[in-house]
This record gives sequence, structure tokens and C-alpha cells, in this order.
Amino acid sequence: MSDLLWGKAGGILGARRNKGLEAPLYRTRLSVRHLFTPVRVVRQSKFRHVFGQAVKNDQCYDDIRVSRVTWDSSFCAVNPRFVAIIIEASGGGAFLVLPLHKTGRIDKSYPTVCGHTGPVLDIDWCPHNDQVIASGSEDCTVMVWQIPENGLTLSLTEPVVILEGHSKRVGIVAWHPTARNVLLSAGCDNAIIIWNVGTGEALINLDDMHSDMIYNVSWNRNGSLICTASKDKKVRVIDPRKQEIVAEKEKAHEGARPMRAIFLADGNVFTTGFSRMSERQLALWNPKNMQEPIALHEMDTSNGVLLPFYDPDTSIIYLCGKGDSSIRYFEITDESPYVHYLNTFSSKEPQRGMGYMPKRGLDVNKCEIARFFKLHERKCEPIIMTVPRKSDLFQDDLYPDTAGPEAALEAEEWFEGKNADPILISLKHGYIPGKNRDLKVVKKNILDSKPTANKKCDLISVPKKTTDTASVQNEAKLDEILKEIKSIKDTICNQDERISKLEQQMAKIAA
Repeated sequence: MSDLLWGKAGGILGARRNKGLEAPLYRTRLSVRHLFTPVRVVRQSKFRHVFGQAVKNDQCYDDIRVSRVTWDSSFCAVNPRFVAIIIEASGGGAFLVLPLHKTGRIDKSYPTVCGHTGPVLDIDWCPHNDQVIASGSEDCTVMVWQIPENGLTLSLTEPVVILEGHSKRVGIVAWHPTARNVLLSAGCDNAIIIWNVGTGEALINLDDMHSDMIYNVSWNRNGSLICTASKDKKVRVIDPRKQEIVAEKEKAHEGARPMRAIFLADGNVFTTGFSRMSERQLALWNPKNMQEPIALHEMDTSNGVLLPFYDPDTSIIYLCGKGDSSIRYFEITDESPYVHYLNTFSSKEPQRGMGYMPKRGLDVNKCEIARFFKLHERKCEPIIMTVPRKSDLFQDDLYPDTAGPEAALEAEEWFEGKNADPILISLKHGYIPGKNRDLKVVKKNILDSKPTANKKCDLISVPKKTTDTASVQNEAKLDEILKEIKSIKDTICNQDERISKLEQQMAKIAA
């Protein structure tokens, strides 16, 4: 066979020489050898051609003083109504809440959410109410806020509820994916607390499971388990209601820099971290057998922490490194090597943080499968990920039914042991946000304690009039203290605005 081919090759050469053409032998040999080279089969995927594009300047949010606090959270949270950004603030901690359409230059006097007395470290929108947001701060508290339907017109200093239970700064807040009013917080006291926001009570306290700082916490699809990554280089899968560790992996990544761990829709755990040689790694684990990873890939030697954002509908993971100027994205499948590289979106400016829009906030008419809100030093820039399609029809393979805003369980049902998957909605006709009900907090631990205290007093046969007088005096004192706190907070906000105006004047004079 090979002789025959070389004979044909010789014939080709002879023909070319007869025509007076030079035909180097190695070129002909190369073309013949190509007959024996196996064809490389490209893996079929509808997401192979996903591309990212930053929006035009007039659709960005400009002149925002993004927080400079040294903490590896995303500093940004997004939902179909608002974008929230942690900002620099004097005399406490604050974050901006902007309606999505409020693009362009943001005035320095724009109202903020400024009730914390220390810098804000993490924020998270409630998945079941687009007007409710939780924040964790260096002041050791978690606060839950109700944002007016059309956004802020005045600075917000009074939260709906203050959750106090951590002894050190609170760096992580995460809402339960399917149960209403269930919020998780994790602090530098190495404790995880799960709250019933509807009553203001801490119902689960996991304070003896981590020996070192917790880097991140992630709920699974139905909220029955959590996984954590910690400074002791362990990845843990925990059942919070049974208060037991279900699975654990020591030295999931051997490097000393921070790790991240998130649950995937199929129950596997995806982690990012560093090797002993400080190379960035990503890995996939099965919680039922965490001896060896399903897949482990080394990426590069940059030292920015990789923040993973996961879309359970398309099984795509987007990795945004802090300080990087790119977003890499991968598809997770059941076929080896399980984590398939798709592409990289690159830009010039490094990112300080990143917000990720839930699926119901995307434009299905433009085949948009993800939208990021990239934080620069002084602005927030939306980046749109699109799958190119020729047809204008609804692409149901890109948009399977996705988690909607309706809670599948009440908080009490979840704490009693029930589980439920998210209630799914179709995006075929686009998502139209409905009216959100107000978050109402009935503080059992405070309000219920008053009548019981009175009952105890009756048993000891203390005259009723004395009890009533004492309670009236206490209430009056409490009102007085609350008024004083409010006036101090208002003064701080006013001073903050005044400082901003003076800074503006200085900038104009300097220019």
C-alpha cells in the first residue's frame, strides 16, 4: 500500500517537473503522510461557542467607590430588580443598592444602606423576595434589610432584623435555596449559625466543626446539606440539622492560599484551590468517596482566589479570579475528563469582585445564558454571555425550567426535617417579577418573654400595679435609647454625605 502511494507521489512529482515546476519532496511526503493521521474528533457541545461581551459605557454603573477591605468575597450581589455593591464608607460599613436601569454616573450623595458600625464583608439577596437582602459585617452582626420597591430615596439605617450571635466578624451570609426566611451565616469565630429570620432566632449553631477560619459555605440543591472549605485545608460536607459531618477530605488542595467548595446539581462537590507549588487548581469530588477526586486540573500560577459561579440548568461553571482580567468557563459532564474547558472571556481591567445574575433575570430573546457584574476600582460593568443562534424562536434546550422565586417550604417545616427541591418556572415568555410580600419579623425570643415574665411575677405574688409600672418605665427607657441610636446613625450618615461633598470640592480645586 505504501509503495503504491509513494509510486503515486513519484508520478505527481514527475508531472510537476515536466511542467517545469519545482516540487520539494518533503512537501509531497507531508501531504501523503496526512492520509494516515487520525482525524481529531471535537467534543459535541451546544456551549462550545459561548462568547462574552461587555456592555457599552453608558450601560455601566460609574463613579462607585468599591470597597477596599481585604476579604475574599464577591462584593456584589444581583437579582432581576437590583444590583448591590459593597462600597467604601467612613464611620461604619455601607453598600449601594441600585435598580438595574439606574446606569451611568452614580452621584456621591446617592442613598446607601448604612446601618453597620464596621465594614460590610458579604451581601446576599433572598432568592424568594427580590427586595430583601442580608449583610454580614466586621461588627459581628448580620442584618436583614427590606429595600423599597422602586429603590432607595433616603439612606437606610434601620434593618428589619439584627441577628446577633457571632463573637467575631461575619464574612459569609447565604440564604437557603428552598425554605423561606432561613439564613446561614459564618464568622471568623469558626462558627456557622442558621437563623429563622421570621423570628430573629438562631436555631442551629455549628460551633465545634471547624478548627480554623471558614473560607466559604454552599447549600446543595434542596438545602439538606452544606459544604464548606476551611483554612485547615479540609472540605467538609455537613448535615446541619443532624449537626454531623457526612463526608470530609483533608488536604483537598495542598496550597496555603484560600479554597472554595460548591455543590453541583447532581450532588458532587466542585472545589478551587492551590497546589503546593502555588498553581491554581480545580477539582471534582464525589461526597460518597472523597479519597480521590473524580477530576483534578491545574490551571496557572496566578495568586488570585478563584470564585466559582455555577449554573445548574446548563452545568456550566464560570471561574472569576480576584485580580484577574478574565472569566474562564467549563462544562461539567458524565464523560471523562468530566470538567471540559469551553473558553475564556478576557478584558484589560482586573476585577475587584463579581456579581452573578440568577437565570430568571436574563434576556431569553438574545440567547443570554449568563450575566456578570464586574467590579472595577470605580465602576461596575455588566458582561453578557451568549450562545450564538440564528433562530429568533425560544431555545428550550438552553432554557430548561429554572428555580423560581416561590419558596417550596416554610422555615418551620425545614427545621422539623422536611426537604423539597426548588419550585421550577418556565422562561418561555420571559420572567416578569411579581409583587413581593413584606418581610415581617415576629421576635419570639423578645416579645414572648414579656408575658411569661409577668406570669412568673404573679406566681411570686408581686402586686400587679408594680409590674405594670416597671414595664412601662422599661419601655419608655427602651424608646429613649432607640431614638438616641437612630439620631446618632443619622448624624453619621449626614457626616458621610458632607465628607463626600467636601472631597468633590477638593477634587475640583485640584483639577
